[in-house]
Amino acid sequence: MKFIVVLMVFVLCAGCLSPAATGAQQGEKVVEAEHAVIDVQKDWRLGVQMWTFNRFTFYDAVDKAAALGLNYIEAYPGQRLNKERPNVEFRHTMPADIRKEVKQKLAKAGVKLLSYGVVKLPNDKAKYRELFEFAKDMGIETIVMEPPENALDLIDSLCREYKIKVAIHNHPKPTQYWNPDKVLAVCKGRSKWIGACADTGHWVRSGINPVEALKKLEGRIIELHLKDLNEFGKLQAHDVVWGSGKTDIKAILAELARQDFKGTFLVEYEYKWKNSMPDIAESIRYFDDVASELGRSRK
Repeated sequence: MKFIVVLMVFVLCAGCLSPAATGAQQGEKVVEAEHAVIDVQKDWRLGVQMWTFNRFTFYDAVDKAAALGLNYIEAYPGQRLNKERPNVEFRHTMPADIRKEVKQKLAKAGVKLLSYGVVKLPNDKAKYRELFEFAKDMGIETIVMEPPENALDLIDSLCREYKIKVAIHNHPKPTQYWNPDKVLAVCKGRSKWIGACADTGHWVRSGINPVEALKKLEGRIIELHLKDLNEFGKLQAHDVVWGSGKTDIKAILAELARQDFKGTFLVEYEYKWKNSMPDIAESIRYFDDVASELGRSRK
């Protein structure tokens, strides 16, 4: 089997960014990130959860994702849309004209809205159908939720009808889905359209080994909120550059390679809120280096 080695140099600097991206990064220090990627299987997508940039507008956050070389995003409900309209928020209840404008912004930036969440709704058929209609209109593949258990039959039927996945997210204990055993239990007997959004940082905060959790959820993992934290088992632990903390990102990626996981990794960096770009760029470089070692590449 032939392996094609593709070397790419990705330099983040104010002089080489587009005007929109440069404006989004004013006042931030940036770093150089070099990627050595083996082009074997393009089955790992790397993007960013927009909560990472919740101090900024949605449009500024899109520019930041593009500046980092990330082609995928996960939006969250409630982010201000842009500076010109501070009272307009990104939500699945947005009117058609705002949705059209958002699509144009994403297309111009070369960024795909891959997923949306975390959504919390009561067991209400009309509200869930409105959510799925929004996802269909926006081209969203996955809705990330922490749903009430009595809504899961309804959600499963809508997943199959709309061909849209639902990924159950875990916040730290004592929230509903903090334990992977609980996520696995509610997925049991349901279609493959329902699975897990594995938040490695919240597992670490809850004292759970992410690799062991991923083993339990094998076959049900849809996406990850990938985090590396500075402390294990402490709710107040904070994000650090991937590969430098207590999460063991390398072991996580190795386990997912063993599972032949084909899905999405999302940066969710909840630290240095206004100047996180350098740490994220270093984390991207680490991800690419480890993926290369494992014979994987990313889209």
